[in-house]
Amino acid sequence: MGNTERIPTHIAIIMDGNGRWAKALGKERYEGHLEGVNSVRECIKAARRNGVKYLTLYAFSTENWGRPIEEVNALMELFCKSVIAETPELIKQGVKVVMIGRRDRFSERVCSHLQQIEHDTAAGEDLTLVLAFDYSSRDEITTAVKSIAQKVASGQMALEDISEHTIAQSLYTASIPDPDFIIRTSGECRLSNFLLWQASYAEMYFTPVMWPDFKQEQFDKALEAYASRERRYGKL
Repeated sequence: MGNTERIPTHIAIIMDGNGRWAKALGKERYEGHLEGVNSVRECIKAARRNGVKYLTLYAFSTENWGRPIEEVNALMELFCKSVIAETPELIKQGVKVVMIGRRDRFSERVCSHLQQIEHDTAAGEDLTLVLAFDYSSRDEITTAVKSIAQKVASGQMALEDISEHTIAQSLYTASIPDPDFIIRTSGECRLSNFLLWQASYAEMYFTPVMWPDFKQEQFDKALEAYASRERRYGKL
């Protein structure tokens, strides 16, 4: 791609369109999710190749629990199978996996796989892959506010000490830099409760390409669009 010096440190992706992709091709929704795993694999490769250090994927939103139970179960099964299949290659590529979101609503099996992939890839230094799993930005912020309020109430913190930094350090992403660039596939143009605090000054990129069709070529095209922009952070 052109202007390779302007590479975002952190890219976050709202992976959208699996179901519509499958329907358009006369396939089952599960087949769309299955092909979506290939897109994840491709984007990890593209991120590493371009020098991106953090890649966050909106893998399962809190709202996704409202989908038919058969689809939710299929997604959980696909996740567990993917952990087993992909972990050796992630280790080989130097990819560290971390998860943000709630863990209390997953089955013991899913939690075990989450812990396993985080443990097995902990030494990765080339790319940090952040999986937003049972993630809701509003819930994340609400939980952070409750935590801070408890500290104030117990005397551990003064009201005057609360700052943007305090809030940021109380979020799931405390150890992760804010995203520079947010990509959403499938033509929808909204954040859908994703990284609302962290996205304050992120550049946005909306593409009509469905997630199962978003491979390395599309990733590079998005980076070219990012490189052409000037980030001013509200300044001149």
